[in-house]
Amino acid sequence: MAARSIASLTLSFGLVNVPVKLYSATESSSSVSFKMLAKDGSRVKQQYVSESTGKVVERSEMVKGYEFEKDRFVLFAAEELKALDEAASHVIDIVAFVPEKSVDPIYYDRAYFLAPDKRGGKPYALLAAAMRESGRCALARWTSKGKQYVVQVRAVEDGLVLQQLLYADEVRSLKDLGIEPAEVSSGELKLALQLIDQISKDAYDPTEFVDEEKQRILAAIDAKIAGKEVVASAHSEEPSSGQVIDLMEALRASIGARGGARGQAAAPAKAAKPQKSAAAESIPAGALKERKPAKRAPRVEEPAVALVSGGRGRARK
Repeated sequence: MAARSIASLTLSFGLVNVPVKLYSATESSSSVSFKMLAKDGSRVKQQYVSESTGKVVERSEMVKGYEFEKDRFVLFAAEELKALDEAASHVIDIVAFVPEKSVDPIYYDRAYFLAPDKRGGKPYALLAAAMRESGRCALARWTSKGKQYVVQVRAVEDGLVLQQLLYADEVRSLKDLGIEPAEVSSGELKLALQLIDQISKDAYDPTEFVDEEKQRILAAIDAKIAGKEVVASAHSEEPSSGQVIDLMEALRASIGARGGARGQAAAPAKAAKPQKSAAAESIPAGALKERKPAKRAPRVEEPAVALVSGGRGRARK
């Protein structure tokens, strides 16, 4: 299925405007979820009740509101919220170019792809090539759904990526944790560097990793469907955080356990295959691949504060 754009925007820098289309860059591989049911296995449904009348309020009768004082709200109809959103600018306004690695990944939020829209091919390609050549990325402002974002626009091999960034007050500091400094000896550092060298790779390959926990749970679900009793598979015991160990001996043992890896370094590295859990092995081959994702019901936004007293301070769209 062809990707569908979610917005038509304009990427602006100087007097140059680049018409672009916005696409989601990621796709959520949702975790296995369990439904709340009655003990007889029948579905249960959620209802919203007005605190003032005690009556059930249907979704069609709900509105969104903003709490400006304790238990006092201003209400907004759906068309009013839509008008506020449509009044927002659809321009991604570049304000600076900075070295790409100067943006700490801890500030990264959601990622999107940018593709050229009509008549945008040439300026799009020029901007991407200039950023690759300079080793810089763009910092820009973008307003969407009632919020202004700081975004990073960076050039990758196949085009441009728009990365929403968190504001400074949205990121916590490690200094707040009060981590006490500890002395590291030169011998410990040398052994640690040797261990790092033994298990180092040149690049990150995302295909090497799979959600083994999700596979284990799906295997248990398939066993349950097949009428088998679900037996918990054993997990490897991790050392207790209170365990006292000799750090130097632990490092030497780790290096010794991986001693064969260095001798095989010249051979082409193959992606390690994840180990199957005991529950997964009991399911016929291909059973998990044939599972079709459950159809999701259309998402309906929850009203943050609607016809209810004592809601939180801010209403989200």
